Amino acid sequence: MSTSMNEEDWGHVLTVFRACLPRRGRKGEGDRRFLEALHFFTVENVRWRALPERFGRWNSVWKRFDRLSKAGVFEAFFDALASMSASAHLIQMFDSTIVRAHVSAAGAKGGKTARRLDARAAVSPRKSTLNRTLPAPSSPST
Repeated sequence: MSTSMNEEDWGHVLTVFRACLPRRGRKGEGDRRFLEALHFFTVENVRWRALPERFGRWNSVWKRFDRLSKAGVFEAFFDALASMSASAHLIQMFDSTIVRAHVSAAGAKGGKTARRLDARAAVSPRKSTLNRTLPAPSSPST
């Protein structure tokens, strides 16, 4: 896998990552393989289930990522890496708040229009018929 990092860089990254890990609980195995799996996941834009077998079971990778995310490990990890860099202030991060969504992701209409329509619907008569049908009148026999 091409990460464009040499062994010395990996040594620094792993040292910082391990320092950010929680002190309690069982320590994960294969930190470098785990970080390479996250790199592959983000760069290749695949689903968790599509992770290649060389990274281990996809579910194990996801569970570890989820657990560490909830513990705040990645925030501490990126903060520590940024504090070590002389050019960190030049790098900008993208997140979902600045990524433009597709038009169909806008959802239902809202605002004053929706409230006005709700008020109008409350006072207008129903436009549907009753579900039950009335029996036809019987014709007189001759």
